[in-house]
Amino acid sequence: MLKWVKDITDFIFLEDAPAPADVIFIPGNGHALPSELAAWLYREGYAPHVLPSGRYAIGTSGFAGQKSGARRYEGKFETEWAFMCHILMENGVPEHAILREDEATYTYQNAIYSRKRTDAEKIVVSRAIICCMPVHARRSRMYYETLYPDAELLICPAPGAAITRENWLKTAEGIDTVLGEMERCGGQFHDILKDLVL
Repeated sequence: MLKWVKDITDFIFLEDAPAPADVIFIPGNGHALPSELAAWLYREGYAPHVLPSGRYAIGTSGFAGQKSGARRYEGKFETEWAFMCHILMENGVPEHAILREDEATYTYQNAIYSRKRTDAEKIVVSRAIICCMPVHARRSRMYYETLYPDAELLICPAPGAAITRENWLKTAEGIDTVLGEMERCGGQFHDILKDLVL
C-alpha cells in the first residue's frame, strides 16, 4: 500500500477500546449499527447516559428512514433521534437513560447541541464514548473535541459497516466515501479553526 493511502486510512478510521465513561454520544445518522453498539455498551455498564443527537439532514424535509443494518426497525420516525431512541430501547436501554437532542441537522450541530444538553443536565463529561459509523470516526472526533476540549473522547465505531479500513480501497463507492470524508474534514473546518486560534 502506498504510504499516503495508509496515512488516509489511519486518519479517517479511528478506533479506541471502550472504558467507563460519563456518557455515550451517537451523532445523527440513519444507520442502526451505532445505536445497537451504544445499547450494548450501556448494558455492559460503560456509561449511565446515552445521548443520540439529530433531527434530520440539512436540506431535507424529514427523516429518510433506516439506511443499513441487519435488523429492520419498524415504525414511522420523525427524526434521527426518534429512530436512534427506538433502537436503544429495543436493545435494552431504559428510557430514563436516554437524553434528548432532536434539533441538530449536521454533525457540528450534533456536538454543539449535545454540549448544551449535557450542560443543562449538569453532566460533567470527563470521558465520553462516541458510537458512529467507521468512516465518520475522524470527523466526529474533530467536532466533539471542539465542544468538549477537556474530555477524553473514545471512538467506538460500529462493527458490521459496509465500508471499513480493511475494504475501502476495493470499491469505487468506498474510495469516493473515504475521500469525501477527507474533503469534509478540511472543508468544514475553515471558520471553526479560525474562531479557535485567531
